[in-house]
Amino acid sequence: EMQTVESGGGLVQAGGSLRLSCATSGFLFDAYAIGWFRQAPGTGREKVSCIDNRFNTTWYADDVKGRFTISSDSAESTVSLQMNSLKPEDSAVYYCAVQLFCGTGQYVHADWDQGTQVTVSS
Repeated sequence: EMQTVESGGGLVQAGGSLRLSCATSGFLFDAYAIGWFRQAPGTGREKVSCIDNRFNTTWYADDVKGRFTISSDSAESTVSLQMNSLKPEDSAVYYCAVQLFCGTGQYVHADWDQGTQVTVSS
């Protein structure tokens, strides 16, 4: 059974940094892409980043490029999202999802009932 568990969220001032982690299990880690999504209250879910070790590719949404960095540890089956220069508009619940490819919003597995809260104060 595929599982994903997010951690690392918290409260930070604007301009600060956080590092999110996604622990995965139940599948062959390097056979899939892993995406990070976020959802703020009253808004739709948006994809912010993705990594695919099969093709050595990463993807970022325009509004996080240059501030967020995604990385993975195949030995630990984890994906991290380093978030720097955080802005109040980055505040949201962040989720990781198992995807077939980075170039899509579709996912194979995600736990939308969990996630990790990121709050950036101005």
